[in-house]
Amino acid sequence: MVVPRLRTGIIEYGMTTKVQTSAQAAEKSNSMQALVVLVAGWLVPGVGHFLLKKWIRGSLLLVSIASMFAIGLALKGKIYSPNTGDLLDILNFAGDLGNGLFYLIAKALDLGQGSVQIAVADYGTKFIVVAGLLNVISAVDAHSLATGRKRS
Repeated sequence: MVVPRLRTGIIEYGMTTKVQTSAQAAEKSNSMQALVVLVAGWLVPGVGHFLLKKWIRGSLLLVSIASMFAIGLALKGKIYSPNTGDLLDILNFAGDLGNGLFYLIAKALDLGQGSVQIAVADYGTKFIVVAGLLNVISAVDAHSLATGRKRS
């Protein structure tokens, strides 16, 4: 007859050891929280930092990314679609997609669809792409803070 022995959270049954610690459960919930922070930070700029109670950093990111996106649209910048085969268009689409919900709302409202016909429109296009890239960087920063790889 095998009698189980309890030793600091480890239950031993003969030769097999079954480990179920609260640290593993906490690690699983931390990784889920980090994933939520990453996705939320991508969808809406700064929200990942808001979830981590980094109010100033989140506010600065929200204001700067939203301003860059709005300036890009005001300058008649182009918002790229995924259906072109040109490499630069694909890269610009990836940058635009980094804007999260801003991109989806702009596509739904059919904003930024015209071709670039004036010189400042090219600058507007770059503002929109850079806003998306900055948003991706900020979402990854929030994820690194949530996982503990980076200290604030």
